[in-house]
Amino acid sequence: MSPSDMKPLDMSSPRTSSPVPRQRRAGGAPETTSAAPSSAALSSAGSSPACGCDEGRRAGVRRRSVLAGALAGALALTVGDASTQVALAEPGYDGDALVVLSLRGGLDGLSAVAPVGDPAYAGLRPDIAVPASVAHRLDGVFGLHPALGPLLPLWRAGSLAVLHAVGMGQANRSHFSAMEEMERAAPGTTLRTGWLDRMVGGTGSGSVFSAVQAGRSMPSASLRGPTGEVAFPALADLRLRSPGRGEEGRRAAALRAMHAGARDVVAAPATAALDATTRAAALLAGRPAPPVAYPASDLGRSLQDVATLVRGGAGLRAAAVDVGDWDMHVGMGAPTDPAGWMHGKLTDLAASLVAFAADLGPDLQRVVLVTLSEFGRTAEQNGSGGTDHGYGNAVLVLGGGVVGGRVHGRWPGLAPEARVGGDLAVTTDYRSLLAEALVTRCGLSPSTVFPGQVTPTRGVFRAR
Repeated sequence: MSPSDMKPLDMSSPRTSSPVPRQRRAGGAPETTSAAPSSAALSSAGSSPACGCDEGRRAGVRRRSVLAGALAGALALTVGDASTQVALAEPGYDGDALVVLSLRGGLDGLSAVAPVGDPAYAGLRPDIAVPASVAHRLDGVFGLHPALGPLLPLWRAGSLAVLHAVGMGQANRSHFSAMEEMERAAPGTTLRTGWLDRMVGGTGSGSVFSAVQAGRSMPSASLRGPTGEVAFPALADLRLRSPGRGEEGRRAAALRAMHAGARDVVAAPATAALDATTRAAALLAGRPAPPVAYPASDLGRSLQDVATLVRGGAGLRAAAVDVGDWDMHVGMGAPTDPAGWMHGKLTDLAASLVAFAADLGPDLQRVVLVTLSEFGRTAEQNGSGGTDHGYGNAVLVLGGGVVGGRVHGRWPGLAPEARVGGDLAVTTDYRSLLAEALVTRCGLSPSTVFPGQVTPTRGVFRAR
């Protein structure tokens, strides 16, 4: 991939958007469910170490759970630190389950998938660049960070691909507004729904499970909208709070009877939440024994729950999983240091993805997982052993329908004249990648999800 004749996307001032809810500071106490009449949702709050920037220091991770008013207090969740948003649907949809793994805080794609063959790379990062000698080479330009080595078998098997220099059409270096805009995915419009909500709505009537959030990440807006949703921190926590062992059935029956004559706006969410608890218990009982070994991390547990939904035939259409703590302004660590911040995060990411693929087995053929981050990092390291908010980024794509073993996209290079504001340019709008997945793997038109003209990428996915 040559840097020549590669033009970055046009960039202008970032749009102003509504702020997302404030986060909870690290160490905050867990929340219990709160009431809202609009959906059958069970959600969670998590926590995250403070970001090194002023914006991040003002916020930790927080998302208030939502549950139909009639069930508030009847369902209790143990709050975790990772987030899983899951949208499930009734039989009839035959597309892939689309899993969006949001790496909150701004992944340093120039470390994760390092352009070790770019002549400018090492000079921009004298202390933190991935040396070519330790990178897992993918082609003549790129190599995986040493901690991502466990992904190589998936790469060689053709189940894993990379797309580099990806991002939004307009640079936005604010965590809050960049995430809001990325998850709304409707620049230049007043549309306020999330793109995943529009995606699920475009596939027809849904089923009980629709959305979940937990974890060290910003709250997701991608599932905001009219599609019915359920939110939970973990499948194992999706249960009725009961005063004693064996009382769950009696309490569920009483709640169903209580809502039998209620208006649909009250009864439907309550019934859906009760159905979710019953379905979750059955799915957990059907997990293989012994189970696939996932990392004992929030990301690992969240991906295990998503795999359980897929393998259990729950009709999964879309899932969003969030994991935070990627905002490494200070002390990201040397690429070869297992105790380093970046090394540790990438180790967890790799192990979780490997376990996810192994757990799915042949069901990986009907799953597409895409990593997204609100922005990349500066091409040049800062004076604190880290990087600051940048622009273009790397995306990992995993699934049976992926054209894997390749780095897709147009690499603009890191020469001064090729960078935008000093950062890696964006040559692929992230919506174009998602649009190709929607067309080839989900059977949807991009216009169903993304307003305006969004041209899908070509060649990243195989048609079903």
